Amino acid sequence: MPINKHAGTINAVSAYIMWGFAPLYFKLLAEINSSEILIHRIVWSCLLLIVIVLASRKWRYVQAIFKQPKLIIKLTITASILALNWFLFIWAINNDHLLDASLGYFINPLFSVALGMIFLKEKLRKWQKVAVLLAVIGVLIQLVMLGSLPIISLALAASFGTYGLLRKQMAVDSFVGLLFESWLMLPLALLYWALLADSPTSNLITNTWQLNGLLIMAGVVTTAPLLCFTAAAKRLSLSTLGFFQYIGPSIMFILATFLYHEPLQVAKLITFSLIWLALTIYSLDSLNARKH
Repeated sequence: MPINKHAGTINAVSAYIMWGFAPLYFKLLAEINSSEILIHRIVWSCLLLIVIVLASRKWRYVQAIFKQPKLIIKLTITASILALNWFLFIWAINNDHLLDASLGYFINPLFSVALGMIFLKEKLRKWQKVAVLLAVIGVLIQLVMLGSLPIISLALAASFGTYGLLRKQMAVDSFVGLLFESWLMLPLALLYWALLADSPTSNLITNTWQLNGLLIMAGVVTTAPLLCFTAAAKRLSLSTLGFFQYIGPSIMFILATFLYHEPLQVAKLITFSLIWLALTIYSLDSLNARKH
């Protein structure tokens, strides 16, 4: 394997492993309100991203965005969607819905394929259609057997998939874009922190240094995997990168089932099984398409 691809593979695996084990971090903050954790995720990510963008000498790209009102409007929309996705993920983990979060990120690739077909007029190959259909059947089985849709899973897949679709259409560096999105979230986050966050942990001065250290780590937990992912994306094709994306939700599934002992109902197991089958078909079809 060429050195460039080898480095790309290491970065891709590192990114998805970090995303997979992220619930361990958020579980440490389980006693803190999800909205408050989201504030810390926004504030500390913003500060860390400023350092990264300055260190990578990309500040001129940030300045260029200020001259593009239409792009700012688009980034405002993606920032709102990303904030929703971050909040849902934190809430799911700290309210014992890690299995639902795992399912959401298993569904996400197939959801992205469907979005590409609907909005980008991308043509689906026969086996891609089969994979998407199996995913839909999996969700419907849960609806019939449990009498409810996996709302959290669908919301996570929809928000992340929509975010990816919109960002794909913008000519913006990933870190520069994420920094600008964080800036757009920041005023509301600071207002909420100052006026509405009334909890024993909202005042950093009265917290222990260990707790404050954990809260500040939210910035690292958010940006470190993205740093690796960006490095991988520069060295690997998107189809190759796609084969690594199941590492994250697989780790979440294992953590939810064996560490946190979330109940795996029969209906959920059937849904997972159909999604896994769909992803296997999708991956094999993508591999076959690359050979041709």
